[in-house]
Amino acid sequence: MSGSILILAGRRPGAVDPLAEAHGVADKCLVPVAGRPMIAHVLESAAGSSAARIFVSTHHAALLDDLMNDPVIASLGPRLVIVPAADNLADSVLSVAGVASFPLLVTTADNCLLTPATIAEIEAEADRLGAEAGVALARREDVLAVHPEGQRRFYEFSDVAVSNCNAYWIGHPNALRAAEAFRGGGQFVKKPLRVMQAFGLVNLLRFRFGLGPIHHIFARISRRLKVEVAPLLIGDGATAIDVDNMRSLAVTEALMRRPDIVNPRPSCRETPGEPGAAGERQLAVTR
Repeated sequence: MSGSILILAGRRPGAVDPLAEAHGVADKCLVPVAGRPMIAHVLESAAGSSAARIFVSTHHAALLDDLMNDPVIASLGPRLVIVPAADNLADSVLSVAGVASFPLLVTTADNCLLTPATIAEIEAEADRLGAEAGVALARREDVLAVHPEGQRRFYEFSDVAVSNCNAYWIGHPNALRAAEAFRGGGQFVKKPLRVMQAFGLVNLLRFRFGLGPIHHIFARISRRLKVEVAPLLIGDGATAIDVDNMRSLAVTEALMRRPDIVNPRPSCRETPGEPGAAGERQLAVTR
């Protein structure tokens, strides 16, 4: 992609992340995954993309010092920009709007299985659909084919069941209005009241109970947000597996040992492997 990537690595005000506490690190994004801080894997994929700048939004003032020994920091050089996080997702995104080039891909520090191939696929799918903004999603069968315990909750539509890949496409600055949907936080599957707050009661019912095909429901949401938001269905089901707890951490590390499933992810003492073919598979979208 030719624009920017924003990696959200902040924390909820007053909250202590259980994974960070269990591993004795200052922030969740520093939890070790396959021998490296989890955010290093995301930074590595961002470095492998064509994004001109990679922003990291964090509350942890010493983040760069804690990552200094990881080779990805040197490889990024001046492309990497650390910015202070706001107290909610929407304001953290909006805070970089004046300095980031577009399109802007927003992802999270626990999205360890995101690959450069998937970043390119998201951009290609957004371009194909002519979307102003988009949400990267993986089909349930693709997620479960990667690992049966990889993800347990799915958004059910009448034509497809999908899981969020924690990657959001914003095509131009005016499309930042879509970020307002996340002012109250994400995790819409776990907290359906947030769907109502973001999209309205009728869309909550349609979204929650799958009352319609996916593109129809996204069209309704787009009218509510006054931004054309498209579902961007991608082929690599592993992208829907983020590191939220000990179970998903174990799944992620198991997948990193399987180059037939996802790109191999080296420890900071190893040489990066060649990208695998799994993330390059294109998935047709039913419009």
